[in-house]
Amino acid sequence: MTDAALPPLRVPHATYQMNWPAALKALRKLLNDKNDTVQVFEIMRALNGAETVKSYHKLLDTVQGGRLAYERVELAERLTDRAFIQRFAPGTLGAAYRDFLDRTGYSADGLAEISKVGAKPIAAAHPYAWFGRRVRDQHDLWHVLTGYKADEGLGEACLVAFSYAQTKGLGWALIGVGAALRGGLFTPHARAIWEGYRHGRHAAWLMGEDWEANMAEPLEALRKRLRILPATRYEAIPPDQRDAVLKL
Repeated sequence: MTDAALPPLRVPHATYQMNWPAALKALRKLLNDKNDTVQVFEIMRALNGAETVKSYHKLLDTVQGGRLAYERVELAERLTDRAFIQRFAPGTLGAAYRDFLDRTGYSADGLAEISKVGAKPIAAAHPYAWFGRRVRDQHDLWHVLTGYKADEGLGEACLVAFSYAQTKGLGWALIGVGAALRGGLFTPHARAIWEGYRHGRHAAWLMGEDWEANMAEPLEALRKRLRILPATRYEAIPPDQRDAVLKL
């Protein structure tokens, strides 16, 4: 596709107006079926569009953001390339991510396919769509980095709260509040979710990171550089009690 064929980069703000009825409808479906991950992306599409645009332009203002946007690497392709994943030494983020894949059976392309159900914009040949895909494909890396497990209700809920603090996307906030209400307010679960939000605010802005390069960095050193705090309240809850909240 030529540059002339691309939609205007500065699209009208009205294009990204929030659709609360659609978001609440999707949330109800998600609460009724906690494995219906398609509804997560419906909520994101309904509420997060404007913040994706703002974050893309924030990326361009970072030291390496212009290069990342120019290269426009599809992160999901890198993260599903087993030869790429296999090259990382023990103790690195890449090795921890490899262990995550082996333990959970998850994959970046699996999440990508779910995100395409019901709508096409995420697959568009446009910088905003590329950035949305890149944020989507960082999700499991953030699981590894924060220590919030992906195969537990509480682990997902804590990362949702962390993601809201990072992205400012109200879709994440809606899911996080729904998870907290499901688990019960003023419970250890709710306090762990709140801790996830506070840790997201404390951390560096992860959407501006060069994740391909970060994969080779020692995990603990990377956590320190990115100001990722230990998930104390989350870890204090026994693993067999962490599914008392929404499992996304």
